[in-house]
Amino acid sequence: MSHEHILIVEDEEDIQELIRYNLSKDGYHTTGALSGEDALKKMARESFDLVVLDLMLPGMDGLDVCRALKKKDKTQLIPIIILTAKGEESDVVTGLELGADDYIIKPFSPKILAARIKSVLRRKSAEHIDESQPLIVRGLEIHPGRREVRFNNSPIELTNMEFQVLHFLAARPGWVFSRYQIVEGVRGVDYPVTDRAVDVMIVGLRKKLGEAGAFIETVRGVGYRFKE
Repeated sequence: MSHEHILIVEDEEDIQELIRYNLSKDGYHTTGALSGEDALKKMARESFDLVVLDLMLPGMDGLDVCRALKKKDKTQLIPIIILTAKGEESDVVTGLELGADDYIIKPFSPKILAARIKSVLRRKSAEHIDESQPLIVRGLEIHPGRREVRFNNSPIELTNMEFQVLHFLAARPGWVFSRYQIVEGVRGVDYPVTDRAVDVMIVGLRKKLGEAGAFIETVRGVGYRFKE
């Protein structure tokens, strides 16, 4: 279960309650705000891990709230997902340029919102992982500096790409990544590789890891994860 604290800034009470109900079922702790001013007051008093922010608010609108949050040291790193009926391209661009992490147009699916929240929180957590530190997991040792992998003290020879993928997954145990996210994480967004190529590489990586290959799990229809 998740324990992140999420602020829902939405002036329509029925929509706010719908969002809070669904996120509470997923284990999130939620707090509601009916206006931009109310949201900033609550942000000053409490700690939040993410903000779901409507743009069309009474008084101070959502874009101004976003600007205010990104200007303050205490709140500038808190991820923001804009949820609004304002779907014009200019609104999307403005919201993202101000620092919003995602943008969802109403009407929306609560399941999609929950998935986007999980994705944004995962990305933010990943930003704080020290990629230079060695990892030791149940006899599997991964040393980024030396590009060395050992299992039960026996060395395992991996290609550079295999090493990067193994380290990327092992540093984030339990997190599920699509094939595209794996490639994006290790080589960058524009690196040309197919889903099939990722599958083939994972098969080869598991074979080289032997018993430790079972640590990499296939999540049917999604991608892969490293066992917690």
